[in-house]
Amino acid sequence: MLGEGLRLAVGGIALGLAAALIVTRFLEALLFGITARDPYTFIGVPLLLLAAALLGCLIPARRAMRVDPMIALRAE
Repeated sequence: MLGEGLRLAVGGIALGLAAALIVTRFLEALLFGITARDPYTFIGVPLLLLAAALLGCLIPARRAMRVDPMIALRAE
């Protein structure tokens, strides 16, 4: 459960970074105070998104680990 959620998050981050690198050429005139390919932005934002995805996947995974399988099957 945790691995599947993180796999989706990493795939989305990779696609987003690729798209951001392509779009920076067009948006360079709108950026003030940073360069179009600011390394802190291209490293910091994906790490923040990955941390949010990890937290979002970890909470349901921990709850699922605590459930007794027999009780879950009887509820179905």
